[in-house]
Amino acid sequence: MVWMVTQQFAIKGKRRRIWGGAFLCWVLLMLVTPKISHSPNHHHYADMRNFLGVPNTLNVITSFPFLVVGVLGFVLCVQGGFFNISLPGEVWGWALFYAGIAGLAFGSAYYHLKPDDSRVTWDTLPMMIAFSSLFSSFIVERVGERIGLSCLFALLVIAVLSTAYERTCNDIRLYMMFQLIPCIAIPGMTFVFPPKYTHSRYWLWAAGAYLLSKFEAFADMKIYHANQYTISGHSLEHICLVIVPVLLSIMLVHRNRKCQSGLDDRIGTFKQCS
Repeated sequence: MVWMVTQQFAIKGKRRRIWGGAFLCWVLLMLVTPKISHSPNHHHYADMRNFLGVPNTLNVITSFPFLVVGVLGFVLCVQGGFFNISLPGEVWGWALFYAGIAGLAFGSAYYHLKPDDSRVTWDTLPMMIAFSSLFSSFIVERVGERIGLSCLFALLVIAVLSTAYERTCNDIRLYMMFQLIPCIAIPGMTFVFPPKYTHSRYWLWAAGAYLLSKFEAFADMKIYHANQYTISGHSLEHICLVIVPVLLSIMLVHRNRKCQSGLDDRIGTFKQCS
């Protein structure tokens, strides 16, 4: 009994150090990095072709797979029975994640019809809601339901404030960090906190797909030139980003709950629940 209590205090202390360190890193980055304003070319993409009267046609069309994946995921998540979600806190996180993905379809299409500063908020806000919900779902799974739900509320508030800050101060640092931190934290926490479910490798694959999409966005014009002006890197970014919720949906379908018992509880190993 004393050993178990000691272990619980040690785990709680470890968690506090991790969150404290993350917060200090965020504050340090905000203090030492200069303000990053939107570039004048931010809204100029490699492929701005117009087909059938639709401006930036491919960038608009490649936004709609988000709607299909988001709506299907949201319905299956709320309906229950299809996705292996065992905790109520996870339902909130995953439902909001899929809602954010569905909202991204409308926001991205609306923005790409006429890219400018007044419309970019509708492109970034649904994405930040999806990031917040996904990260909190990961925390619920790996750390605990209570702290995960607390993070969900806090991250959603930060997402709204970051979007408002970006729009008011023309500074995209918070938005950039909001996208970068989960990409670093999720793979890192994968090796620190043991999973409650099987098929946890899908988290790493999803993070890899997201990083690949960012590379495609960065190399927008180069990719467009390389494939003989067929499709731009930004349009490929949309397609690659859709793979992220697809991979996570496959994970939710196939994963199974793990349980602890007896000596396995002490040595930190798990066996699959039947």
